[in-house]
This record gives sequence, structure tokens and C-alpha cells, in this order.
Amino acid sequence: MALTPSETEAVASETAETNSPRRVGRVVLLLAALVVVALIAVGAFAAGRLSTLDNPTPSANSAEAGFARDMQVHHIQGVEMAMIVRDLTDDPAVRLLAYDIATTQGQQAGQLYGWLTEWQLSQLGSEPSMTWMTRPGRSDTGHEHASTHVAGAPMPGLATDAQMAELKAASGVDAERIFLTLMIAHHKGAIEMAQAVLDRADNTSVLGFANAVMLSQTSEIKLMQDMLAERA
Repeated sequence: MALTPSETEAVASETAETNSPRRVGRVVLLLAALVVVALIAVGAFAAGRLSTLDNPTPSANSAEAGFARDMQVHHIQGVEMAMIVRDLTDDPAVRLLAYDIATTQGQQAGQLYGWLTEWQLSQLGSEPSMTWMTRPGRSDTGHEHASTHVAGAPMPGLATDAQMAELKAASGVDAERIFLTLMIAHHKGAIEMAQAVLDRADNTSVLGFANAVMLSQTSEIKLMQDMLAERA
């Protein structure tokens, strides 16, 4: 995800002001990781768009439709958490990570919304959230069994109202710790949802999207775990 000129200038300025080699090294690592993630996501999206002509339109209660609805909600909270922490910290590495999460997940939420519109399906659906995850997977994936997730239960990794309030009330390093802890759990939940749709969907655009989510968020989890360890 490319930074705007103003964001690039701000990050460069903040990095130059710190004398910590650890922080400088972390910012460089973040930039490299974000480039790789962006390339993976763009490639997966392009491959999916090229194959849409061969895909049947998903039904209203399909895994594809359920995933598109629920992952939108999941991503929107991710954007909210990222924007909150950007206002609560001056750390350039955390701010850069938050900016990437906000822009990437915001774009992906819009993409999911667009698919439902293209498929002429409701954005809300007629079933409780996560119902699609309770149904058995495809026989060719080796995951024919239904998920243990309960229809209508909170999505995996979704932060509670109390956790969001705790984040908003924090500042500085405390806010960074809370954010990283919540976002690691949030990413793990998104990976669980992506794996579930890989086991249940046939639409190649959705499969490419889910693979990109798994690759990018797995990489970011490792990065955030390292950042959290530095703030222990």
C-alpha cells in the first residue's frame, strides 16, 4: 500500500528525530514488509478479477456471501482500532503500521461491499453472522466437518466494547501495548475466517482474496509480536 507524499514525509521526519537504532531498524523492516504484502495482495486481486467470468454468482446464503458480509464488519473494526492508536502515540513504527492496516483493510472492506453489490445480494443477509462457518467444508479440502463456531456468536478476534474503551482511554506505550495485543488477536480471527472460506467457497476471486489475507496478516502478526515483546 503506497503512502501519500505527506505520510512519507511525516514518517521520514519522525524517524530522523529519534536516535534509537532499534526504532530506525523497525521502521525499515516495516516498510520492506509492507511492500511485500502489497505485491501479494495486488497479485491475488488481479488473478481473481481475471477469473470472474468463469465463476457462478454466489447465492444469498453461500460461504462467499457470508464471508463478504462478516469480513466487512471485522475489517471496519480493524480500521477503527488503527486510527485510534495513530492519535494516541508518537512512535513512528506503530503509526506506520496503523496507517497500513487502516488503508489496506478499508480498501478490502470496500472490495467486499462491491462484490455483494455485483452479485445483487443484500449487505446484511437473512441469517445470523458467521452462520456460513457452521456448515461443512468442501470434500476436496479435507475439512468436511463443520466449524465449532456458533451462528450469531461474536466473530473470532473481534474486540469487545470494553477492550475498545480501554484502548481509547490509554496513551503512549500503554496504548501501543493494548493495540498490538488486540490487533494480534484480531488478525488471528481474520485468518480463521479466511481459512474457513477457503474450505467452503468456489469463487476464485474470493479464494484469492482469502489467501492474500492469510499471507499478509500472518506476516503482520509476527511483526506485531516482535513489537509487543520490545514493549514488555
